[in-house]
Amino acid sequence: MRTVKTWLVALRPVSFTASVIPVLVGTAIAAEQAFHPLLFALALVGSVAIHAGTNLVNDYFDHVKGTDNEESLGQSGVIQRGMLSERSVLVGGIVAFALGAAAGLVITALTGWPVLALGLASVAAGYFYTASPFSLAYRGLGEVVVFVFMGPVIVLGAYYVQTEAFAWEPFLASVPVGLLVAAILHANNVRDIENDRRNRKWTLAALAGRPLADYEFVALVLGGYALVVAMTVAGVAPWPVLATLLTLPLAVSLVRFEARTTSPRALNLVLARTAGLHMLFGVLLAFGFAVAVWTGVR
Repeated sequence: MRTVKTWLVALRPVSFTASVIPVLVGTAIAAEQAFHPLLFALALVGSVAIHAGTNLVNDYFDHVKGTDNEESLGQSGVIQRGMLSERSVLVGGIVAFALGAAAGLVITALTGWPVLALGLASVAAGYFYTASPFSLAYRGLGEVVVFVFMGPVIVLGAYYVQTEAFAWEPFLASVPVGLLVAAILHANNVRDIENDRRNRKWTLAALAGRPLADYEFVALVLGGYALVVAMTVAGVAPWPVLATLLTLPLAVSLVRFEARTTSPRALNLVLARTAGLHMLFGVLLAFGFAVAVWTGVR
């Protein structure tokens, strides 16, 4: 049980909503045409496994590069506290990637090669997010990578798994999801500005500093709401997705709190609240599309 608890700390399962929500949204949109429970389950397993691998591999490389240490707030701390060895964390990440790849291969055999292409690209992005020679997170590309691979890639992938086709509706719906996932990362990076600068990890927040980083946070958090309203008005999305607006007061409160918060430890609360907002927003977005399928309203 102690080993299980240690690995749960390392995996950070509380973060997995960021990889579950896009699958729910893509599947809900696809349900108008088809719903295959087994493929849905495999898509969830693959998405979460790749996310888990990314968490572990990033912890390993951030530790090796010296970015994460005993005083860092943003990592699991299993290496720094001697709970797991560096090698164990790296091997664990590779095993998680292999599990995600295995789920992807099964889906590929049942549907088609595009799932394999998306899966391989996702594994590469997760690994080289912090690994050399690309170290994407160290070059100001973290939010872009997270937006693309935890927004459009997963949503479109989940939609394709069910329908064996791509479409504009899931792509457009993926943009608000991707923006809020990027907001989670950005909140993390705003908290770590000083530590990242000391270790030459040049995130957008570290490059811009505050208050410019605060403006980006506002755009990432509130931009999704504007897009949902625009898609509904344009008839691209069904009106039940406006249920996401129920979380708008939380979003407004969040960006105000972030703007006036400077303590890194207090900014941990901003990070947690952003993750919670993404989950609530995503659940309501998926629910809105599901209601449209069940009732036939648009």
